[in-house]
Amino acid sequence: MASFPLELVYGLYLGLLTGVIPALVSWVLGFVVRYLTGVTIPGFGVVVLGLAIAGVNGGLLALSDPTVIGSVGTGVPVIVGIVVIVMMSLYAHAKGDAMGASFPKRVSLRSIRERTLSADVVDLVGGRGEVTVRVTGDVGDIEGYPSLSPDLRASVRGAELTLPADLPLSELETRFADRLRADFDLSEVVVRIDERGRATASAAPPLSGVSKRVPEGKRAVSVETLVPTGVARGDEVTLLTPGERVTGTVVSVGEAAAGGDAPVPEATTEAVTDGGEEGDAPPAPARVVTATGGEGRLTVAVARPDARTLLGVETDPVVLVTARGTRREFELLSLLRRAGRRVRRLPVGEGVLDGVTLGSVGVREAYGVAVIAVRHGGTWRFVPHGDTSLEAGDEVLAVGTGGDLETFRGAIA
Repeated sequence: MASFPLELVYGLYLGLLTGVIPALVSWVLGFVVRYLTGVTIPGFGVVVLGLAIAGVNGGLLALSDPTVIGSVGTGVPVIVGIVVIVMMSLYAHAKGDAMGASFPKRVSLRSIRERTLSADVVDLVGGRGEVTVRVTGDVGDIEGYPSLSPDLRASVRGAELTLPADLPLSELETRFADRLRADFDLSEVVVRIDERGRATASAAPPLSGVSKRVPEGKRAVSVETLVPTGVARGDEVTLLTPGERVTGTVVSVGEAAAGGDAPVPEATTEAVTDGGEEGDAPPAPARVVTATGGEGRLTVAVARPDARTLLGVETDPVVLVTARGTRREFELLSLLRRAGRRVRRLPVGEGVLDGVTLGSVGVREAYGVAVIAVRHGGTWRFVPHGDTSLEAGDEVLAVGTGGDLETFRGAIA
């Protein structure tokens, strides 16, 4: 007769050997039934099924090897084997049931990529959900491209962007990658964002330098000079040489004079609305690298003859920054928005304006809005007079508060 420890070990061996198939069947049944019906199989049924399958498995094992029956001894191996089979079946069933409950009903690559952010990372700003996406962890390199410099890697590592929170993760990744590519002039960017708004990025450094920013027919010339404070890429400058004046466009500011980021002037961020919702916020200002000023290097795109002139001078040229100019329409819209007014493009239906003139309706007095343009017969007429007649199908461009515009829209629809 074998000793008790040996019988115990033999029982564990028999239980594991005959319990593999019952455990696999229990997992499959638990998963399929919960996934298809949402019902959990009772544990008693799992035990009965597992023991029945194990009995068949053990019987087949005994038929193939008659020594198994003779080695059972006092029955301790049988009891231990039954306990092992029951535990394996119940554990496998619990795991299959849990996976069937959490597994998505329809699985596709598109549905996985269309996941959105977790609700607890969304900030409500002005009634809209926004999320600030930041690069976490180290910025990796992209295989086949040169490695990033330490300074550029640190700059990308500190990047962040505020985006609408209701966008799919794939769209958030695309927008963030485009922003990194534009801000740091990167050759290639790969971004992955998880449900917590944490972004991991891999990037490749600029390969073509300033060459791709030089317009066709121009030449880029770098000069050592006194760089004006605030000059940025894209500014029009005039270089004063002893004999001539050379006009060009800044394509790069040397490291010695380069500074931080500065927003584009406010007037460039306004846009004409054509029926947007009240309270629509203007787009976030773009950010460009500006110069802190001082002695440094300035790269300017100039005409070919001017390039030869700059290369031939012996003294440093003097840099004058040309005014960007003023967009009056953006200035006007900015003033209106500050005063709480909006511009809306509204269709004319069979309402108070159908078949009448603006003067006869008294739009300003009746509705508190001003009609600044009318589209009739496919042609826009700005600052219309009171004798301007309208018909259904025309359009008007009106200025007023959000509430007045909504009232006016309902009246003329």
